[in-house]
Amino acid sequence: MTHDPSDSVNTSSVYVRELEIDDLAPVYHLGEKLFTSDLYPYLYRTWDKWEVIGLYNTDPEYCLVAEIDGELAGFILGTVITKGSWTYGYIIWLGVNPNFQRRGVGDTLVDKLIERMIEDGARFMLVDTDPANVPAVKFFQRKGFGNSRQHIFLSMNLSKNEYYGRLIAYERQKAERAGYKRSRPAALSRKPEGIPGEVALNSLVDENNQQ
Repeated sequence: MTHDPSDSVNTSSVYVRELEIDDLAPVYHLGEKLFTSDLYPYLYRTWDKWEVIGLYNTDPEYCLVAEIDGELAGFILGTVITKGSWTYGYIIWLGVNPNFQRRGVGDTLVDKLIERMIEDGARFMLVDTDPANVPAVKFFQRKGFGNSRQHIFLSMNLSKNEYYGRLIAYERQKAERAGYKRSRPAALSRKPEGIPGEVALNSLVDENNQQ
């Protein structure tokens, strides 16, 4: 998913480096501002802290941030997928701080990430974005991406469905009779097993508590 990277104008002042633990909270909060449910309500992939923490732990070499004059100007998060004899580079998230658009941030981040992925054997690049995000589509077309395919995502409000709505009402009544309400599973259950994300998570939690 990409936010509007905008056209490049001047890339000389853009400094790109690997994402560090102290960048987790700033990148997460920038993503919160860029990837809102109002703009993209039907995303199959949701921006949350696990998007940043998970990729930071599993693919740190493909998590880059851009700075201009010491300020966070943007970020890119990706991964490499190998299937058979093919190795794909996949841009998962690309975001540019609105204060630094038209400074070549998106161009520089994409170029640096692709260079790294080529070094690791990638010979094919993938990226996806909301088809309504016309600036992002044009940006990637300008970068050489093509062969676009549109996916259709269907949604259903279970509460308003005649059959499932009755099931929801029944489950609610059953829970009330039992004297409790079923709570939503904790976000911790989404954490991939075997990934040491406690330190990364603490950096986000501590930062949130200070606000």
